[in-house]
Order: sequence, then structure tokens, then C-alpha cells
Amino acid sequence: MPLRTALRRAAFALLAAPLTLAAQGPWARVGTQGDATFRNFAFASGETLPELRIHYSTLGTPRKDARGIVRNAVMILHGTGGAGRSFLSNGYAGRLFGAGQLLDSTKYYIILPDGIGHGGSSKPSDGLRATFPKYTYDDMVKAQHRLLTEHLGVNHLRLIMGTSMGCMHGWVWGYTYPDFMDGLAPFACVPQAIAGRNRMVRTMAMDAIRNDPAYRGGAYTAPPVQGLRGAMGMLFLMSSAPLVQQTQAPTRQAADSVIRAYLDARVASTDANDFLYQFDASRDYDPSPHLGRVMAPALFINSADDFVNPPELGLAERYAKQMPKTTFVLLPITAETRGHGTHSLPAVWGGHLATFLGALPER
Repeated sequence: MPLRTALRRAAFALLAAPLTLAAQGPWARVGTQGDATFRNFAFASGETLPELRIHYSTLGTPRKDARGIVRNAVMILHGTGGAGRSFLSNGYAGRLFGAGQLLDSTKYYIILPDGIGHGGSSKPSDGLRATFPKYTYDDMVKAQHRLLTEHLGVNHLRLIMGTSMGCMHGWVWGYTYPDFMDGLAPFACVPQAIAGRNRMVRTMAMDAIRNDPAYRGGAYTAPPVQGLRGAMGMLFLMSSAPLVQQTQAPTRQAADSVIRAYLDARVASTDANDFLYQFDASRDYDPSPHLGRVMAPALFINSADDFVNPPELGLAERYAKQMPKTTFVLLPITAETRGHGTHSLPAVWGGHLATFLGALPER
């Protein structure tokens, strides 16, 4: 194989891995897409948006019991910068949603929302730019709840799964609406305020954009390219892991080519204001004082090679002990794990999910 082709393939592998998987193959064309519109949506900041649009995709059909309670709905929440349809990849949907699989979409009603500020939902780049309301994770969860109850007619969830930011949303759901779900499956986060290295890296990424003169307080006429490249570099470090980086880029030339291809692609596809809002939305996230209100059984999974949630801190174990119905799993580093991005690899953690679903009681 020519070296240039090999480098391009390595770059593609890294581009696909970090925070979400790209919809691909036959799964990219499945499901029903729609938009829910909520008028005069009030944010925790006190700001109001005349119309908030929440985009979503669904697979399957909701089924109600004799009391009218939906029993087969599963909501899956994406990570920072992602979108609901990112789960429609061969590596994710192809291992979970097919016939006879764990979340067979002929049996389950799968709901894949785009969070506020992401995907097809309302976001700064729609036109308001830096005057868009300063949303938080609480606002995003509130909008998800309204999507379910007011638009989709879903009054109960069998399971909430979430990756990275979606993992954090899962914990917010757990204490905000403790009776709404039978189970939680939050992957790749910690239920406490973002601090330490995690916050430092986020701050560096946001500052890289804000401090680029081309950013102009969000009113840029051309993308703040240098700031975005710095921010995307931080994102790369957050979302990958040394073992896969070394395997996919084993030479100096390969490493240079792969990271430059990654940065070029990310900068070209990222709006600076959207990125800033997405990262800043975590600023007041802190479930730790509320964990006693989490009633649902939870399967809590992190990976030992996760740069964002390093296992040596022992935080996940500490907080899991405060929730008697929570099972915490720390996945060991293997050739199959992808650091923070392991959250989107059912091939790695599917066995744990199968055990959890098999033991999950009705509520």
C-alpha cells in the first residue's frame, strides 16, 4: 500500500474515533427524523428563545402497557459536538439495534435527540451567534424531557444511555426526573463538577478561540482559524489515547500527517461559536450533591485509558459507592479500547450491557 494512502487511512481512523462515530453504511439511512419546536423556551440564565428547535431521530415504535405507560423507549444521548444520528454507525447501531441484538429496534423505541447547540437543533450558528442564550446541561435535559413528553408522547423510558456529555446528562436525568426511567447507562464521565485537568484542557480550548483576534467576540467575518486549530488540538488530546495513537501513527511522518489531517478536517467543519457554547455548557455541571436522589439502577462504565476521566483519581468509584444500585466498571486498556472514545464501542462493553439489561427490573 502506498505510504500516502496508508496515512490517509490512519487519519480517517482517528477522525472517526474521538467523541462520536460518524453515521455510515446502511444505518445512515434508517429511522425517522423530525423537529420539535418549543416557543418562548426559558433558560436557567434567565434568557428566553422565541423558538427552540430540537431535532431528533427515532427507530422502532413505542409500546404502552394497560395503564398507558410507554415501556420500550430507550433514549441515547450524544457527546460534546456530536448529534443523535452519530449513533447510526456500523460499529454502534450495527451491534445494538439489529434483529436479535441488545436494543433490537423492532422491539425497542430508540430515541436519538440532538442536544441544544448541536446537530439540527437550535444553535448559535443559526444566526444569533454570541447572543444565543448561554445554555447549560440543565437546559439541555429540560429540552430532552419536553421532547419526550410534549412532542413524542413518551411518559417513561426503559433506559437512558449516554456518552461523554450524554453520560453527564444521564446523571442529571437521574436526579432531576428519578422516576422517569427504569435504568441508566452513563459511559465516560464522572458525576461531579468538572475540575482539575479536565477543566484546564477545556479552558485552554475555549481561550484559544476567544483570544484569536479574528474571533471578534463572536462576530467574526471569517473563521478564527488559528484559535480553532488550537482548540481542536485540545479536543484531540481529550478524545484519543496513546496506544491507538502509536499504532495508527508509528513514524514521525505518519504522526505529522495524521494530526494535520485531523485538524484540517475539524477546523473546516466546526463553527467557533457553536464549539464555545458546547464546551461552556458544562460550567455548572455538578451532580455530586444530588446523587442520593438517583433511584434507578445504573451501569456506569469508564475506560482506563480515558484522558478526560483518568482512573488514578478514583472519583468514579467514590461516587458509585454513594448509589447502592449503581454498578461501576473500569474497562482495562486493550488494543480495542480508544480512550475516551471507547464509550461508542459496543464491541468492548456490550457484554456488560447485556448483563445489566437482563437484570433490570420493571419499575
